[in-house]
Amino acid sequence: MGLSLRDLAERSAVGAATLSQVERGESSPTLTVASRIAEGLELTLSQLLRLEEGGNVVVVRSGSGRRSSRPGHGIEELTPPLPGQRADVSRHRLDPGRSTGGEGDPPIHEPGSRETVVVLAGSVELTVDGERHPLAAGDSATFDADLPHNLHNPGATTSEFLAVIAAGLRRS
Repeated sequence: MGLSLRDLAERSAVGAATLSQVERGESSPTLTVASRIAEGLELTLSQLLRLEEGGNVVVVRSGSGRRSSRPGHGIEELTPPLPGQRADVSRHRLDPGRSTGGEGDPPIHEPGSRETVVVLAGSVELTVDGERHPLAAGDSATFDADLPHNLHNPGATTSEFLAVIAAGLRRS
């Protein structure tokens, strides 16, 4: 999910200092606070506390992933929000002429993150730290996701691609 402590504090209505103490094991949250934290992480309380029965597999059915959108850019999260998860897979649809992020945007992923993009349909132009890489259907690219980057659809049809983000795994 890639939330900062401040982001989670805002989303959960739990103070950053309290979240930090809970994260470090210096404090145990009340049930109410734990419930707010779970909600801020888009988890059930059972998922947060790992109380759910039923094994080690979580299936996300086609079309049922969490969705978000920006003008000309639709996103479906294909991986469930699980505690401790270090990788996310999402499907993106990018309208002609549209871009993700923009030139000069700060890195949006934590230090050490890597991203792999797999183009499923259409074409995109990947720009990483000012260097452009044209990609067509079937192409993929892996890059350091903590560098400024974006994808642009230069074509006349909607492009579709998968993005796989592995958080904080690259070694300097």
